[in-house]
Amino acid sequence: QIQSFFALTYGAIVTEIISDSQTVQEVNDRLESMGYNIGIRLIDEYHAKSAVVVGSGQPCMTLKETADAIAKIGFKMFLGIACDVASFAPDGRSFSLYLYDNPLTTFVELPPPEDCEGNMDLSQMQFSNIYCGVIRGALEQVNLRVNCSFVRDVLKGDEVNEIRVELKEVLADGAGEDYQEE
Repeated sequence: QIQSFFALTYGAIVTEIISDSQTVQEVNDRLESMGYNIGIRLIDEYHAKSAVVVGSGQPCMTLKETADAIAKIGFKMFLGIACDVASFAPDGRSFSLYLYDNPLTTFVELPPPEDCEGNMDLSQMQFSNIYCGVIRGALEQVNLRVNCSFVRDVLKGDEVNEIRVELKEVLADGAGEDYQEE
């Protein structure tokens, strides 16, 4: 029941964003931005709970460990689902997360392009783009700047939802020069 309530509430938020936006890209950007703002706050809860769940309390030392933590702990902790990690790039700087179950899309069908008007071709909407923002925001809080995007989507006819995460930069630890004590 909670997943159904969550899916319906998210659907109502997306509907409101669509009505307030001019283009599908603006909708996608707003969903990602909303997720980013959630992710920068969610990481604290993740750290508090995962130390208890995993038991070690140790930080991830590699991107592979980070990917596994997102897939096996983060998605399970906050959405009640697990996802798989695959397609690690040879340089170890990117990976894919495969979601076989997406609670956000339980009651959703995207309209075909011929049923859309003007700049609002909703068949091109990234309905679950909030996930990309959450991942980006959370990882930025642990000093990893990433690009994150949906590359496959069940709503668009794909067999699985695939989120691609690419490490762009490991950020310097600590406060910037403006915030350091003299």
